[in-house]
Amino acid sequence: MIRCPDCGAEIDVDEDEVEEGEILSCPECESELEVTQTHPVHLNPISDDLDEEEDEEEDEEADDDEDDEEDDDIEEEDEEEDEE
Repeated sequence: MIRCPDCGAEIDVDEDEVEEGEILSCPECESELEVTQTHPVHLNPISDDLDEEEDEEEDEEADDDEDDEEDDDIEEEDEEEDEE
């Protein structure tokens, strides 16, 4: 029997039935836990901060793409004015 590192709830995990890298969920607090060791079983909480950081990076990339498109539009307008 092991305990959730977040809430301390008991989690019934059989060492022979889990693999390193497997993701489990705490039945009490619903935290996602990664199996980092199997004999004995050791769980690490998967941080939501990492997910948030990845989301922020994707947002920044999307913003950069939008900025590039706006720059292209401005250049096209300048070229059209030059032709007139």
